[in-house]
Amino acid sequence: MRSLPSFVLSLFLLSIASTQCLAAELFVSPSGDDAQPGTKEKPLRTLAAAQTAVRKLKTDQAVTVTIRGGRYELAKPLIFTPEDNGTKNHPILWQAAAGEEVVLSGGQTLQLTWQAYRNGIFSAALPEGVTVDQLFLNGERLTLARYPNFDPHVSIFNGYAADAIDPQRIAHWSDPTTGIFHAMHPGKWGGFSYWIKGKKGDGTLELEGGWQGNRPGDPHKQFRFIENIFEELDAPGEWFADKKTRTLYVYPPQGVDLSTAVVQAVSLRSLIELRGSLATPVEWITFRGLTFTQTARTFMETREPLLRTDWTIYRGGALLLDGTEDCQVDDCDFDQVGGNAIFVNNYNRRVTVQNCRIERSGAGGVTFVGDPAAVRSPLFRYEERQPLAEIDLTPGPKTENYPADCLVEDCLITQVGRFEKQSTGVGIDMAARITVRHCSIYDVPRAGINIGDGCWGGHLVEFCDVFDTVLETGDHGAFNSWGRDRFWLSNAKEVNARVAAHPELPLLDVVEPIVLRNNRWRCDHGWDIDLDDGSSNYHIYNNLCLSGGIKNREGYRRTVENNIAVGNGFHPHVWYANSHDRFERNIVFRKHAPIGMPAAWGDSIDRNLLHSEAAKSPEPAKVLQASSKQDADSISANALFVDPAHGDFTVQSDSPALKLGFQNFPMNQFGVRTAKLKALARTPSFSSGKEEKSKRDQRRSKWQDLTVRNVIGLGDQSAFGLPSEAGMIVVAAPANSALAKAGVQVGDVIIECDGKEIAEIAKLPKSITSMKTITIWRNQQAVVLQLAGA
Repeated sequence: MRSLPSFVLSLFLLSIASTQCLAAELFVSPSGDDAQPGTKEKPLRTLAAAQTAVRKLKTDQAVTVTIRGGRYELAKPLIFTPEDNGTKNHPILWQAAAGEEVVLSGGQTLQLTWQAYRNGIFSAALPEGVTVDQLFLNGERLTLARYPNFDPHVSIFNGYAADAIDPQRIAHWSDPTTGIFHAMHPGKWGGFSYWIKGKKGDGTLELEGGWQGNRPGDPHKQFRFIENIFEELDAPGEWFADKKTRTLYVYPPQGVDLSTAVVQAVSLRSLIELRGSLATPVEWITFRGLTFTQTARTFMETREPLLRTDWTIYRGGALLLDGTEDCQVDDCDFDQVGGNAIFVNNYNRRVTVQNCRIERSGAGGVTFVGDPAAVRSPLFRYEERQPLAEIDLTPGPKTENYPADCLVEDCLITQVGRFEKQSTGVGIDMAARITVRHCSIYDVPRAGINIGDGCWGGHLVEFCDVFDTVLETGDHGAFNSWGRDRFWLSNAKEVNARVAAHPELPLLDVVEPIVLRNNRWRCDHGWDIDLDDGSSNYHIYNNLCLSGGIKNREGYRRTVENNIAVGNGFHPHVWYANSHDRFERNIVFRKHAPIGMPAAWGDSIDRNLLHSEAAKSPEPAKVLQASSKQDADSISANALFVDPAHGDFTVQSDSPALKLGFQNFPMNQFGVRTAKLKALARTPSFSSGKEEKSKRDQRRSKWQDLTVRNVIGLGDQSAFGLPSEAGMIVVAAPANSALAKAGVQVGDVIIECDGKEIAEIAKLPKSITSMKTITIWRNQQAVVLQLAGA
């Protein structure tokens, strides 16, 4: 082999030396000094000083900021702009020193002098300028004084009481205006919060708030609690700050000595913000190995409606990315932040969140939300509608101001939504091509993963492990979605007519299919997979559903195939005509559970296996055929699972499911993969979920020439959009009956007579002679009908 000429070799060595020089490293340490150069031996002290130093370095070199272990309390968010950009060849890395814990905190450590107050409570004067939204003691969040007291064994609000704001209790409060009242939505669709503005003459409260959900309603009568009232400070672990006297009161947890305890007050909402734009994005910045903690709660800031979803949102988080490209969050922990952990807002491309642990956040885990101005013909309330002639028929978004091509991978997300019940582990709204892969998500009040609309599809959810979901709310699933897009109306007849005239309507927003594959789901209080109002253009396959089954409410072009619904089955609700849906080659444990379905179910319901351990040989699945009027080749048989008791639902080589076209899929690849996270992550129970059977009378009855039946269970409640399991469904309404003449129709739900709630058939009045009004529930709204002679 011929040797390189000497001048070529010299150029090669020079290029290596130049490349090695095109990198710089700065160091930060709690023991450093911002007057120092930032070397390893003479580190800087603050992140702000390091940011300034990075900006002064040449832009043609990669820069690593190594942060030594310790606690960094931020007085204000560290804001990154395009001035802080790296490039593909010269990225900027902010990392924790190897093996050291770097904590970024929105808290302020207080030096306090404690005095015994009374009954185990201690008091201390707050320093001037200190405000307290959350209080931490030795790194753990304390509970704001509340009634009823915090109980970790109660799921909803960790304790609730119907008398939380009864006048008798209010009478004992010296200053109600410090308090905050929390309650569930009447349908348990989320939570409401209210400031107390004063006391009325009748002893009740004047409230301001309730904007946390986009489906208004009165506070739930049972699920409610009050906090930040001094007189309710009566349990270990509680605190109260008197703003008027600047006095902090703490009832310390058992065994804690306040004289030696570390006390931190929190008022900062975010820690790091990346703020760019589509024209000038923040680029090529990575954060690695950092812990984000102790930010303020934001539940009273969630005011912006997310199109026609059930939610409102606050666009912020402990880490905010707004207008970025190619930025990463790697191996970071988010613990006990007051609002969202990571919020990806408006224009963002190729954001990666990987190997992260998010736990005990006040709101969501990782949330992607675009700009509603990018949506064509947007509407913002459930009941809003627009004439077909006014709908923009151009497919896709109007602008690029939304997150796209982003990745959440190998993340452990648990116990989110501590304060905001309209929250989720991973949330996606007005975004495109978001991938969620190998995440473990559990212990959440609502859905583990939520897609709020069809704008603009292309999402991929795969190899995730999502369970112990919907622990505080109701009528949701481990996976939950809506699709109240341009085409959608609550009146199915109108949608059928519109789509018949314009077949392109359903896919104008969800322009790319959304794929759920190779996931494990469990929801014991709803559905494992819940495609709600209008959800369209889904491909769902190779999913292991462990308890709640699969629900498809009305929508278009959903293909559900090769899934296993352990202990449950398929729940089709109120489908459109010509929906082009398919449900094929699935293994189910129960017969189909249709509600309000048309005569023809989509394009194909067939080749499914109804599992029965007692079956000796395959037989036609007559119970499936009876409900779907399809399932011609479906069978009832023993699926012959390998080891279901330990979660292996692989079917054996002689399983009759294989002859139907079913294909095995991996049972050992769900959830996180990183060794550190895998050691921390739980896995779901594999016991069969108990079928929640209603105790209500299920028989049909005659009433005033109508045929009615009681609302039964969560299925009816969800299909009819009811806030509770109350009311009577009209099964038949002869045209000549008095109530039919007043406007009562088949499919209506009777909920009131003369303004009085009627929960069940037994409570219906025997005569309607003197009745003036009847209130029915139609298209998920109350309608008052006047009776003849009223």
